[in-house]
Amino acid sequence: MHRYRILVVEDDHAIRNGLTDALTVSGYDVLPVKDGYDALNVIHAEDYDLALLDVVLPGASGFDLLRLIREDRATVPILMLTAKGAEADKVRGLKLGADDYVVKPFSLLEVLARIEAVLRRSPERPRTLDRAGLPEGYLDFPSRSLVLGEERIVLTTKEFDLARHLAANAGRIITREEILTRVWKMDPRLVETRSIDTTIARLREKMGKRNAAVIRTLRGQGYVWEETA
Repeated sequence: MHRYRILVVEDDHAIRNGLTDALTVSGYDVLPVKDGYDALNVIHAEDYDLALLDVVLPGASGFDLLRLIREDRATVPILMLTAKGAEADKVRGLKLGADDYVVKPFSLLEVLARIEAVLRRSPERPRTLDRAGLPEGYLDFPSRSLVLGEERIVLTTKEFDLARHLAANAGRIITREEILTRVWKMDPRLVETRSIDTTIARLREKMGKRNAAVIRTLRGQGYVWEETA
């Protein structure tokens, strides 16, 4: 059975240790980090299933870390720890892509309950990939390019970000709302855009007819990146 690994970034020694102990006893693996400086070195280098971020940290703030995590771990759940009465922090965190928040002072039982609830709502975990195979060639993530034989085609930022998100969640239906939220970084409730369709069309054209079939459109539902051998 998979043991979820929780990243905990909290500069208060007592709170960090309390969270670490409670999560460990509850069956989670924990990656504790003491401040924003150290967090910058681990958020992309380590694997984790959920991040618990204090807003106010030495070095990079919780909001800074939230943005960085969302850049390439679009569906990893993130909970923010905010100070009592800091309503603006809650709103800002949610707009930046946080899944939930916990107000200090908090009970450990409340934190555990919120973590369990978020994990239940977000059962799919994106894979960390260096490349995604295609029937003819592959997508190379470090160089943000499409490799077709001897040809290397550089993708635009949106084309690459969309392809990476779909490939990292291969086999799962990705809704337009998720694309707007995770890739376009926009609130789907406040905007309507056809740029998703345009970007998909350009991406398929660059991939070529056989490779383009990897991205399947499900009318009224979204898109699926089909697994390839």
